[in-house]
Amino acid sequence: MEFDGSQQDQNVISRTTTVRAADGDIVQTKATQRKSTNEADAMSKMSGEVRSWSVPSSTPARRIVLSAIEGEKNRIQVGVSEGSLQTVKASINAHQVGQQADLGRLNQRKDKAIRDLNTAQGYLGMMQLRAPNDGIVNVLSNFRSQGSFGQSTPPFKEGDNAWTGAEIAEIPDLSEMYVDLKLEEVDRGKLRLGQEVRIRVDAIPDKEFTAKLDWISPIAALVFKGGSTAEKTFPARATITKLDERLRPGMSASTEIIIERQPNSLLIPSRASFAKNGKPAVFEQVGKSFVTRPDRTRQAERRPMSS
Repeated sequence: MEFDGSQQDQNVISRTTTVRAADGDIVQTKATQRKSTNEADAMSKMSGEVRSWSVPSSTPARRIVLSAIEGEKNRIQVGVSEGSLQTVKASINAHQVGQQADLGRLNQRKDKAIRDLNTAQGYLGMMQLRAPNDGIVNVLSNFRSQGSFGQSTPPFKEGDNAWTGAEIAEIPDLSEMYVDLKLEEVDRGKLRLGQEVRIRVDAIPDKEFTAKLDWISPIAALVFKGGSTAEKTFPARATITKLDERLRPGMSASTEIIIERQPNSLLIPSRASFAKNGKPAVFEQVGKSFVTRPDRTRQAERRPMSS
């Protein structure tokens, strides 16, 4: 599955340009610092050192020639020159600290630009989704699509907009399958977990499947069918015991839950028995005609239930 990655492509290009611009700013700042500030500071330091060494000092030989006043003047000039040299050195140190701060700020901006670029590249790589395993892909319904009135919600298709957390497709695990049931409210008390369920799949009419009832909702679900009063049903689930390669998720089926069994007994629907001369009777088919017979089947309260 592939999403439209044009916006992410633009984000990657924009972030790449930002990283290159940050690199250019760092190179330009280093060149400017080397050309202007560093060279000027070097000249100032050299000039201060020349002035310091060019001032005559009051050595013992000079004291013989120079007067005491000249010696004091020379000592004062030496002190002034050394003070100027220290000022120049302090200024150079301040310039170096400022340069390092400027480069640190530019490097931080570059690091942020690189992180943004890595994030954009990661999002671009997520525009293609690959299934973790083989199987049958089931495209789910797009509940935000504008479908026709009265029709079921259409599935996702090319060009639809996806939102955060949207379930677009699924790959069901076909190693285990179950059927969803809707039990009538009057039948809920007669059911228990583990009961056998017989299943007839509409798409596979030549085979009957068996399942075990393994979950019944403790809360009834309301079903509105256009009337003023909603019908109550209990959702349930039965796991199919023996699978068939023709079974697919979403197939329609009818089910019958076996409540109990009575061996060597004949079971007829209650509506097939009627009263004749005050006694129960049934029709028996003989050839192409029907004959009335007394109903001798033992009355039972149970009846098959379908969902």
